[in-house]
Amino acid sequence: MFNLRTCAAKLRPLTASQTVKTISQHRLAAPRTFQRIRCYSAPVAAEPFLSGTSSNYVEEMYYAWLENPKSVHKSWDIFFRNANAGAAPGTAYQSPPPLSTSLSALSQAQFLVQAQPNVDKLVEDHLAVQSLIRAYQIRGHHVAQLDPLGILDADLDSSVPADIISSTDKLDLAVFKERLRVLTVGGFYGLDESDLDKVFHLPTTTFIGGNESALPLREIIRRLEMAYCQHIGVEFMFINDLEQCQWIRQKFETPGIMQFTNEEKRTLLARLVRSTRFEEFLHRKWSSEKRFGLEGCEVLIPALKTIIDKSSEKGVDYVIMGMPHRGRLNVLANVIRKELEQIFCQFDSKLEAADEGSGDVKYHLGMYHRRINRVTDRNITLSLVANPSHLEAADPVVQGKTKAEQFYCGDTEGKKVMSILLHGDAAFAGQGIVYETFHLSDLPSYTTHGTVHVVVNNQVRSTSPAAWPSPRVLILPGNRPPPEPHIAGSRFQRLLPSRQVCYRRNGHNEMDEPMFTQPLMYKQIRKQKPVLQKYAELLISQGVVNQPEYEEEIAKYDKICEEAHARSKDEKILHIKHWLDSPWPGFFTLDGQPRSMTCPSTGLNEEDLTHIGQVASSVPVEDFTIHGGLSRILKTRGEMVKNRTVDWALAEYMAFGSLLKEGIHIRLSGQDVERGTFSHRHHVLHDQNVDKRTCIPMNHLWPNQAPYTVCNSSLSEYGVLGFELGFAMASPNALVLWEAQFGDFHNTAQCIIDQFICPGQAKWVRQNGIVLLLPHGMEGMGPEHSSARPERFLQMCNDDPDVFPKLDDFDVRQLYDCNWIVVNCSTPANFFHVLRRQILLPFRKPLIIFTPKSLLRHPEARSSFDDMLPGTHFLRVIPDSGPAAQNPANVKRVLFCTGKVYYDLTRERKARQMEADVAITRVEQLSPFPFDLLQKEAQKYPNAELVWCQEEHKNQGYYDYVKPRLRTTINRAKPVWYAGREPAAAPATGNKKTHLTELQRLLDTAFNLDAFKDLA
Repeated sequence: MFNLRTCAAKLRPLTASQTVKTISQHRLAAPRTFQRIRCYSAPVAAEPFLSGTSSNYVEEMYYAWLENPKSVHKSWDIFFRNANAGAAPGTAYQSPPPLSTSLSALSQAQFLVQAQPNVDKLVEDHLAVQSLIRAYQIRGHHVAQLDPLGILDADLDSSVPADIISSTDKLDLAVFKERLRVLTVGGFYGLDESDLDKVFHLPTTTFIGGNESALPLREIIRRLEMAYCQHIGVEFMFINDLEQCQWIRQKFETPGIMQFTNEEKRTLLARLVRSTRFEEFLHRKWSSEKRFGLEGCEVLIPALKTIIDKSSEKGVDYVIMGMPHRGRLNVLANVIRKELEQIFCQFDSKLEAADEGSGDVKYHLGMYHRRINRVTDRNITLSLVANPSHLEAADPVVQGKTKAEQFYCGDTEGKKVMSILLHGDAAFAGQGIVYETFHLSDLPSYTTHGTVHVVVNNQVRSTSPAAWPSPRVLILPGNRPPPEPHIAGSRFQRLLPSRQVCYRRNGHNEMDEPMFTQPLMYKQIRKQKPVLQKYAELLISQGVVNQPEYEEEIAKYDKICEEAHARSKDEKILHIKHWLDSPWPGFFTLDGQPRSMTCPSTGLNEEDLTHIGQVASSVPVEDFTIHGGLSRILKTRGEMVKNRTVDWALAEYMAFGSLLKEGIHIRLSGQDVERGTFSHRHHVLHDQNVDKRTCIPMNHLWPNQAPYTVCNSSLSEYGVLGFELGFAMASPNALVLWEAQFGDFHNTAQCIIDQFICPGQAKWVRQNGIVLLLPHGMEGMGPEHSSARPERFLQMCNDDPDVFPKLDDFDVRQLYDCNWIVVNCSTPANFFHVLRRQILLPFRKPLIIFTPKSLLRHPEARSSFDDMLPGTHFLRVIPDSGPAAQNPANVKRVLFCTGKVYYDLTRERKARQMEADVAITRVEQLSPFPFDLLQKEAQKYPNAELVWCQEEHKNQGYYDYVKPRLRTTINRAKPVWYAGREPAAAPATGNKKTHLTELQRLLDTAFNLDAFKDLA
């Protein structure tokens, strides 16, 4: 209400001639702030009213009078009433009557006030105009002319919103006058038709006046129509930041702001030529090939290039992009500037594939390119991230890569590295990952400080009509070249969604017949002139270019395409590495191979282990009060360090701390990772006396260490795992880990696992060292908190179960050939080693770790410093070291197992006094499968039965993966028996007693030496 009152304070009727005199800097002045009602009863000053220092005094008095006429002296009340009624200052002033004046004389002195129009009506009229302006700002986009086909209205409703007058462009004159009468005379706004030529002061919340502070109502309506109801719609009034709203209003309302220079028009024409002729060239050469062309949305290319130009002008050096398949080849060719011959050779069905993986279709591939931006003459790096057909799945990946690039170059405000995400309209509305990605935008360790979202609406979803959703976006036209995009994100570091309304000239792909399902739409599309032809005709009519210049531009680009096509025929091998979207300069050799095929020891000297342990068990900040329970945890850690032992949390701490010393950035992300889901980690300490004061001891280990980032994520798996995958893409010299709250929660991120992590290197020659920490174990917690579904990860491993690999440097070469590494460690030391190995390897592979829950505090799950010293390494298999190993010929059964169940088996074996009869061998690395070590184990016990024991159900867990491989190691000489739970639909029972009964049953089977006699 105060804004309304202060706006009304400046309202005063003006004639059209007076309007010209009001041009001033008043429009750009900062808004005044007024106190609520102040009482002024001072007498009139002797000096003139409106000059010298008194002008400020009079102005303050005037605003106070508007608030409350009784707050000022009666003489001022009379003056302001007369002045607002139109009287000149000289006649507006009435001398105050002497104290002896009678009431009748006082009444006579006020005759001028009574004769003037009612000031309340004046204020009401101005407020009505302000309401009209606001109505256009809020709902003008509903009547904007956006559909290039002229079929649909912006909001699927042909009616004009009730509080918008609209112009004669949309309504015939009679309807317009009737609408004006309904909304004015005694209606919505209380104005009269005669008010159309009355001049009104403009509020500070509009910029339609330019340098003018007042306009006739007719001109106000016309300018609002031009700003909000033409071929651009903007929905922004939901933004609760006044500065941002004002910025958008200024960019759209200021008269003439959308005008191009002739040079800009010629540049736009040249870009449209490239966008259009590229698609036409592909259609001529490969008319029967799928390419998901951009026909109907060609203005996307000039729009993207303008966004990049403006970003480069603002200082951006690196733009990372993600997009679906439609138009990708055009973006690669004309935005990223991929060599055309590399694109054209993808259409050659006879081209032999290089031995780099399985590859992917051409419209899924990515690209990385550094070039000069011709508009700004500055270097700019462009990266288009490869993506699967799963629309929007690449969104969080792009954001994660953007965050990483910002992190590594010290761009804490997002002014050097930015992201652009392109969306299909139906996918933008329908895919939940879009919201998950948006939701990360304001989290401290996830924000990229603003993203430009370009939604391409071609009015059809595959073969179904696509209803236009109502995302709050800037809407660009598709039937004419868009005006220069204004990058709100570059100023406010905020999300900027924009939607380009266009059409799809062909079917879902070039071989599809769209008339089956959209006959009327495609009849209209067939009538459409291409946008290039429309714009060329417009510029020729304006004299900006002539016909020969236009034809020369077309011929020049056609020649470029033809020459590139000729060169593409010289290509004999199709190299996927030419399409790499995230290169790692210096990490590999020039031909992309590892610099060695060895891995050094992952052990650490005792001084470093002790130092890290001491920091992990202390608070390295003064005057910092921690929780009493945490004090006991840190004390326990300190005692373990003195005893040269580690538990799971301390082993992790030592692995992280040692890598930080070596300059390796570590980023740990997930829903409860700072404390740890099971309250074991405590990497972030909280002061119990000072709100939000925290300490991360890991960042206080060494003087020049790498930074450690540990961040609780939003309650998302799909978006956050995609984000961390993107972060890990940026550099091989970082350990990026994502921890699920419980292992089975990874299934809501299955798309990232299936489409990016598992096959990423095979499809796109893109290595990635991301680590997934998945808490796993059957501990009676029910079906949702037990299994991390190891069977799913093992099913997707690419090793052959029927072939014993013949390799030099067996363990490292196996790792290099696999698509990912799957481990289930049973000791803290092995967990320590596998984390360090992930960085010390000369290449990068995703690492899946099934982490424990009960073992975090299990008294036997401890490791000695001796297992972590120089010369030690990760143990793929841990053999039995007890009595059974001393006399292997007498061993009757070998139990192979992995993970937590080992401790159940050793306890049961001890209780049954069968240490000499049954050997227990732990398989710590499941994939790639340790054929060589398990072959030695099987040969070591020649008279023993071989049994795979697991706590998971038979149709789950590891059995179906391990059995054929274990059989291969022994040349199928013996059966491999099974001891474990029966097949089941759910991962675990929800009943504690049933859980214990099942556990005892599998233990009985494991140690009953006659269990398989009848099956042999």
